[in-house]
Amino acid sequence: MTRDRIRRWRGEEDEGIEKKEKGRVLTRPPWLPRPRLSTCKGYANFANMPNAPVATYVASTSMFTKLPAWRNAKLSDGPPLAGPEEMGEEALNRGFSDTSELTLVWGPRPVPDAEELRRRRAKYPVIMFSHGLGGSRTVYSTICGELASYGFVVVAMEHRDGSGARTYVNKEGSSPDLCSQNLDRRSNTEREKEDGSMFHTKRRRKKNGKKKPYYMVDYLFPLDNAQDTRPNNPAGVDTELRSAQIEMRCAEIQEAFHILGMINDGQGEEVARRNLRKKGNKGSSSKGLIGIDWEDWTGRLYLQDVTMMGHSFGGATAAQVLRLREDFTWISQGILLDAWGPAMPEDSSEEHKIQKPILALGSEAFMHWKDNFERVEKLCLEAREAGVPSWMTTIRGSVHLAAADFAVLYPNWMSLLMKSLRAIQLHVESALEFFRITLPEQHHARFSKAWPFEEGLLTTTAGAANEKWVAARLKIPHEFNWAKRKIQPGPDIPRDRRGKPLAGLVDWGAGNEIWVHISPDKEEVPNAE
Repeated sequence: MTRDRIRRWRGEEDEGIEKKEKGRVLTRPPWLPRPRLSTCKGYANFANMPNAPVATYVASTSMFTKLPAWRNAKLSDGPPLAGPEEMGEEALNRGFSDTSELTLVWGPRPVPDAEELRRRRAKYPVIMFSHGLGGSRTVYSTICGELASYGFVVVAMEHRDGSGARTYVNKEGSSPDLCSQNLDRRSNTEREKEDGSMFHTKRRRKKNGKKKPYYMVDYLFPLDNAQDTRPNNPAGVDTELRSAQIEMRCAEIQEAFHILGMINDGQGEEVARRNLRKKGNKGSSSKGLIGIDWEDWTGRLYLQDVTMMGHSFGGATAAQVLRLREDFTWISQGILLDAWGPAMPEDSSEEHKIQKPILALGSEAFMHWKDNFERVEKLCLEAREAGVPSWMTTIRGSVHLAAADFAVLYPNWMSLLMKSLRAIQLHVESALEFFRITLPEQHHARFSKAWPFEEGLLTTTAGAANEKWVAARLKIPHEFNWAKRKIQPGPDIPRDRRGKPLAGLVDWGAGNEIWVHISPDKEEVPNAE
């Protein structure tokens, strides 16, 4: 990933919001889910801030940011093979005038029939991604998009369990009229202050005269313990709420996998017919799923050896998925990005111990949260005791939101010790190195030759620092002067395609950016480079 791509992501170098593909116009989806203003209110509620300043700030920064991807685009056939028939138009665009010139280079080859072309199309490994508190299906688009660009189908979940800032659920037929206000676990005083009394809420519904065809799910605050996420909260985590949410998340992941199975089995048209995110429905695009060639998706997914991945509360969800082996037989490994350890359901039973490869990639800020560190460490040791490879690592100088898009959209928030570009790159490349070792070779052999590789990301043995601070941010002596100091990068520092050193951990130097706390012995990972 290069700095140019990040600038395009943030709109500083716009590559256009439309393009044509086989006679139809493709558009780029927005980063902020629709309806945008209502979503801003959801974030204000989540952050316990007034609506107006949040909406104003988002409107002036990221409200109209577009994702660097095309909506409903054709599924890629995979990296080109070395031949004129396989490369086709792409090869012609590289300077060859016609296929006869290609034949002169590669020699004559038999023209493949339709069945042979279908057989040669790439199949893709699958990643299920679960967001953290306050998240949505778009909040991790940088990491999800990067992994997709390396040959994965990434399913970015948007959970309706009350862990996101705000989401809309469209109803079908006579579905019950639900609304998250009835589920809000804050005190009545808090609720009335922001949204008006329940009495006025009911009057508004009666005045409207009809039920809405959708319902809204806002963030649910734990009863009498609204800040149960804080490391030093004396009341601890609301385990009743968080366990129930994880249970619902697991059900949603199973349903999403069922839909993937339908698409892979050639039932894409039926999926499109059932889809309620379409023109006229709340929180939907007018494009819906229009223009997708569902036949092209048939048989294109590896639905065994799927990876479960998540950040923060999504990391806790991923850990639970790995524990429930009988319910998730199709999950073969997991990646936990700065997992929220205290929210993980306690389960010491033998049948629910983790027995699948796991990569726990954390921030330095969370590393100093002792209870959280020990809970994640316990997971990795469970896997190691089961005889499967496991890693527990820390990205030096990083904070909790380094894995989310906020680090890219608002880089000045967290750029003191770790620049967003390098943080994202380390997350992605660590995941790719993990996949090289744990995924079956046929799942990645066609793509992994193009994957970036930095030797030692999962084998570095440098020890961690002893400084203690809260998980919200890092604290270092004389931090202002530290941030402003001049650094001369060495020749071994990773650089972009123009030869410019990547802004970020040039400060530490290559090989000192990641601390590895737990890793398998070299003989335990025969696929390692």
